[in-house]
Amino acid sequence: MEIVTVTDGAEQFTCNAYLVLGERNVLVDAGTMPGVETVVADHTDELDAVVLTHQHTDHIGELDAVLDRFDADLYAYGDHPRRDEALEDGDVLQMGEETFEVVYTPGHASDHISLVSEKRIFSGDVVVYNDGAFDNGSFGRTDMSGQSRERLVESLRTLLDRIPETVEELYAGHGDVFRSESGGDSVQDVIERALSRAERREPKYPDD
Repeated sequence: MEIVTVTDGAEQFTCNAYLVLGERNVLVDAGTMPGVETVVADHTDELDAVVLTHQHTDHIGELDAVLDRFDADLYAYGDHPRRDEALEDGDVLQMGEETFEVVYTPGHASDHISLVSEKRIFSGDVVVYNDGAFDNGSFGRTDMSGQSRERLVESLRTLLDRIPETVEELYAGHGDVFRSESGGDSVQDVIERALSRAERREPKYPDD
């Protein structure tokens, strides 16, 4: 199974959009980079689905362009006029060759989900490895309308309860991909560090 960050060349603010290639080709989030649909097409002629971790603008800005280019089903937790499948906590999805469980993880957004398999997690903005605010375990901001630090803290605890010990890779909505190495931090360590910071109510940004 191959995973490509199709927004790597972006010159504007965008989330990381990940193209999962294999038996079932799936795009996780669409980002805001103009032409992202062309980058997807450079890797595959067929896109089976687009899955949204949540519907903030930086994650869905180019969604229509992708859906217009490909005959792909749209999966989302929150309502969307082009949604084909409504996601709920505990649902399972095939992406590539792997089966992912949908974990409802609100706080940064009320419709936020994460996707967890035996090997990897797509965490959206609920937890990231590094994002310019914190390194080695950060979290999505919760200071804007509709966000909740308390719910985000509970979501991080939920992830720690539900991710398998075998998970080795963290694909977040921002920052770098994290891959655990022998003797180094695990994905669980990264999430625990983010949880500790969130519980202490450390501000994401100086003016929070």
